[in-house]
Amino acid sequence: MEVAILFHTSTLDPAAKERLDHDGHVLLPGLLTDEACASLTQALGHIASLMPGDPNYPPNHYAAQHDEYLARLIADPQMLELARSALGGSIRYDHCFTLNRPGGNGGANWHSHAYAEEDESLGFMRIFFYVNGFRRGDGNLKVVPGSHLFRDAQVQATSDEDLMTGWMKGRRHPLSGEPLKIEELEAPAGSVALMWTHAAHAVNSRLEGSDTRWCVVYGYRNPGAASPARRITPEFENRFEGAQDLMPLY
Repeated sequence: MEVAILFHTSTLDPAAKERLDHDGHVLLPGLLTDEACASLTQALGHIASLMPGDPNYPPNHYAAQHDEYLARLIADPQMLELARSALGGSIRYDHCFTLNRPGGNGGANWHSHAYAEEDESLGFMRIFFYVNGFRRGDGNLKVVPGSHLFRDAQVQATSDEDLMTGWMKGRRHPLSGEPLKIEELEAPAGSVALMWTHAAHAVNSRLEGSDTRWCVVYGYRNPGAASPARRITPEFENRFEGAQDLMPLY
């Protein structure tokens, strides 16, 4: 199966890379082509139809292993160019999760993720495809710019208020010196977001009556440390030509 063009452009320009490294995330509105959005909608609907599936290997946590299109994107040249423009040349594929949120979905509490907390030379990048986008207050992504620089994998809070009076209290952006603040994002259809793994983030509830927010996230990292997020079965590790060198842990 030939994969159509994924992105309108596949390299972070210097300004976008600077925002990514300063804020911990960068939103790229409308980066996905119409053809990619159509294919992704079909693929993500396929994963949703397989749920809940095997509890040991839930389809949403091993999505690329259940859909040919999602699998082929792992080593798509544009995908790798985008990942390497953030991480540098030496990278590994880590996981492919679907984050589909139908109307009434409860969203996600504040959290961060672990990877090589003591080694700043090792990065972990999550690339989110927001196929049909989101509006503020309706399944939207929330972030704390600068939180990634603390490399704290233990950020946890059940509400904005709990985060502000807990983990955020008294903390300042390590580069700007400004007090940390919560930022609510809005994304038009076809948007892509890149986020360093240690960034604090959450998702608002999806409103009742809203359609499904179609989303998939791919994780890539610099090899050199164990990854608690890695989702690759032995059967999948060497399945796709051109992706074998992306699969090993180190």
